[in-house]
Amino acid sequence: MKKTIATPTTQPGIAARVAQLPSTPFAELKKLWAQLFDMPLPTHNRSYIERRVAYRMQELELAQSQSQLLASNRRRIDALLDQTKPAQKAGRGELVRLAPGTVLTRDFMGKTHRVVAMSDGQFEYGGKPYNSLTAIANEISGSRWSGPAFFGLRDAQKNGKEVRA
Repeated sequence: MKKTIATPTTQPGIAARVAQLPSTPFAELKKLWAQLFDMPLPTHNRSYIERRVAYRMQELELAQSQSQLLASNRRRIDALLDQTKPAQKAGRGELVRLAPGTVLTRDFMGKTHRVVAMSDGQFEYGGKPYNSLTAIANEISGSRWSGPAFFGLRDAQKNGKEVRA
């Protein structure tokens, strides 16, 4: 007796279809994968395939039943992206994202230096705008410095710490 399994286009509820996956023959799982994904099967690890298929089935079901919610979320995400500026380079591929108003301080040669992150992605130091922390670090030290390293941001990122205001 050949076992039939529900596909995303048939009627049984999503919970029932997901519940059937552990008892589904692997050949049928491979067919489901081909229907749901536009890529070849990446592994023969059954647990992985079941989880990915279950997630994708639920994703497609919710996309159909709650399309208004998805459209609303997409608009909110686009609006948030429009409000943000690209992150500042931290050197060696790392990125530093500083919220506007973040104040960085550095004691150097007996003097405390204060830098403020501005909303347009620039930095203010000594009443003047700068495009990068590196330009400020070079002005303060009189030599070539990485701005994120000078202000201690690179070490925080390497240690997995989040840089926040």
